[in-house]
Amino acid sequence: MKAYAVESAKGKYAHMLFNELFEDYSNALRPVEDTDKVLNVTLQITLSQIKDMDERNQILSAYLWIRQSWYDAYLKWDKDKYDGLDSIRIPSSLVWRPDIVLYNKADDDFSEPVNTNVVLRYDGKITWDAPAITKSSCVVDVSYFPFDSQQCNLTFGSWTYNGNQVDIINSLDSGDLSDFVEDVEWEIHGMPAVKNVITYGCCSEPYPDVTFTLILKRKSSFYIFNLLLPCILISFLAPLGFYLPADSGEKVSLGVTVLLALTVFQLMVAEIMPPSENVPLIGKYYIATMTMITASTALTIIIMNLHHCGSEAKPVPQWARVVILDYMSKIFFVYDVGENCTSPRREKEEEQKLEGDEGYQSRHTEVGSHLPSRNDDCDIKEKPNGNFNKSCGAHADINVTETVNCCSCYKMLIKNIEYIANCIRDHKANRAKGIEWKKVAKVMDRFFMWIFFIMVFFMSVLIIGKAA
Repeated sequence: MKAYAVESAKGKYAHMLFNELFEDYSNALRPVEDTDKVLNVTLQITLSQIKDMDERNQILSAYLWIRQSWYDAYLKWDKDKYDGLDSIRIPSSLVWRPDIVLYNKADDDFSEPVNTNVVLRYDGKITWDAPAITKSSCVVDVSYFPFDSQQCNLTFGSWTYNGNQVDIINSLDSGDLSDFVEDVEWEIHGMPAVKNVITYGCCSEPYPDVTFTLILKRKSSFYIFNLLLPCILISFLAPLGFYLPADSGEKVSLGVTVLLALTVFQLMVAEIMPPSENVPLIGKYYIATMTMITASTALTIIIMNLHHCGSEAKPVPQWARVVILDYMSKIFFVYDVGENCTSPRREKEEEQKLEGDEGYQSRHTEVGSHLPSRNDDCDIKEKPNGNFNKSCGAHADINVTETVNCCSCYKMLIKNIEYIANCIRDHKANRAKGIEWKKVAKVMDRFFMWIFFIMVFFMSVLIIGKAA
C-alpha cells in the first residue's frame, strides 16, 4: 500500500513536471541558449541482424538499433522539487530531434523515424533509442566469389544542420555487435567507426558524418557443395572422352553433354552476380573449364579422323612411327589394336590366324614350285625342229597332245594364283596401314587424356587453394 502511494505521488509530480516543461516549449528550434553554440549529438549504432545482401542490386539490408543522445537546454528541472524525480519517458515527437539520416540509403521509403519514447533526465539529457531496418548501397566486389569479403559503409549525418550547429560524436570506436544474431551466409569481422568532416561544393560550412564500415566474410560452404564441387566432378568427365573407343560413337556426345552441363552452372552464377567487369573466380573457372572441354572435343574429332583412315590414306610418316608408335606407345602402355595385357585369348586366336595364313602361303609356294617342272617335262618332249619323237608311236602323239593342254592350263592357273596372291598382299598392306593409323589415334587419345587430367587437377587445386 505504501509502495502504491509512492508511485501515485511520483505520477502526480510527473504530470506536474510535464505540464511545466512543455508549457512554452517548441520542438521546432534547436534547443540551445546561444544560437552560436554547437549542439553535440552522441551516436551509437548496434547491429542486430543482416537481413539480406543483394549482390546483383548491391543493396545491404540490416536491422539496427540507433541510439542518439543530446542535451536540451530548455528541459531541465530540480529533482528535489519533484520528490526526487530524475527522469521521465515521453513521446519523441514532443521534443526536438536531430535530423540524422543514413546518407547512402537505397530504399524508396522516406518515412519518418519510428516515434519511440525518449528518456528525459533532470539535467536536460535526452536519450533516444529507435530500431530501424535500413537498406544501404554497398559496392560489391565479386572478384573472388564465393571466397570473397565485402566492406559496406553506413554513413550517418545531419541532413540540414552543418558542423557549426550540430556536431556528431562517436559513442564507441566501432559499432556494437554484442547483440548480433549470427547470419547463415555472412561472418562479421568488425564494424569500425570513423568520423569525417566534409565540405561540399554547394556550401562553405563543414558537414560532419560518422561512417560505420561493416566487414563481411562470405561463408562459402553452400557454394562449394552446390556450384563448385559439381563443376569439378563434371570437369573430370571431359578427359574420359579420350578413353572411350572410337567406334562407340559417343566420344563427341560426351564432350557436348559436359559442355552443356557447365553452361547451366555458368548461367546460375550469372543470375546472382552483378553485371560488372569483375568476373567472379568461379566464373573464371567455368570459362576455363568450358574452353578446355571445347578443345578436347575438337581434338577428339581430329583423332577420330585419324582412326578412320582407310586404304586411301597415306602411310604413317617415319617421324610418327618413331615418336608415336615406338616411344609414346610404350610410355602410355598402348598395345596394338585388338591386343592388350588382359586378353591372352585374343592373342592366341591372332597367332592361330597368322599360322593359318603362313600355311596357306606355303601351300601356294609349293604349287608354284611344282608347276615349272611339268612345263620343263613338256618342253623336253618337243624337238628343236618342231617334230616330236617318232619312236613313241601313236601313244606318244596322244600323250604329247595331253601334255600341251595341261601346260596351258597350268600357266593360266599360275597367273590366277599370282593375281590372288597380289590381291591378298595388297589387302594386308592396306589393312596394316589402317591398323597403324588406329594405333596412332589410340596413342594420341591416351596422351591427351593425361594432359587434360593434369590440367583439370591443377585448375581444381588452384581454385580450392583460394579458399584457404
